[in-house]
Amino acid sequence: MRIYTRSGDKGETSLIHGVRVPKHAARVEAYGTCDEANSCIGLALALLPAGPEWDEVRRQLAVVQTKLFHVGAELATPPDKPVGWPIGDDDVTNLERQIDALDAQLPPLANFILPGGHPAGAALHVARTVVRRAERAAVRVAAEEAINPAVVRYLNRLSDYLFVLARYVNQRLGRPEPTLHADDGT
Repeated sequence: MRIYTRSGDKGETSLIHGVRVPKHAARVEAYGTCDEANSCIGLALALLPAGPEWDEVRRQLAVVQTKLFHVGAELATPPDKPVGWPIGDDDVTNLERQIDALDAQLPPLANFILPGGHPAGAALHVARTVVRRAERAAVRVAAEEAINPAVVRYLNRLSDYLFVLARYVNQRLGRPEPTLHADDGT
């Protein structure tokens, strides 16, 4: 199978079920941003140190990558067509449980965090900001046409999860992020 199809050379692409839309359509922006976030998570995974102590983090992120692919598929499906793998409230609840478990192992936040730390943690911060952009794009789609409301909730919670996971990774690796203090001249 060839990778290139030439079908998008005139500025259109196909949604799932073959509906053609302009490449600048809100849905295309939303699912494309999910794909970008998924790539950022892949980078974070590649930057994690080797070792069995990171197996659970790798497992969680593999699930997140799959769910993020499902979010993208929902956003790439026209509202009047069936969705293969719908995101549900249980997916949001699962992220909340993981956030709470990770956050319980971290010192309380007293200041704003500047993204950084270990390269894997910094990559998770990048993924978090890309997920926030995907969320904004999904909200734009929802303002124009029907989408599964759990998609927006999942993206919102996913950015929170990636924030806490970045802190967790940085703390475990002894590379906490710098914090912003009122007396830093800003």
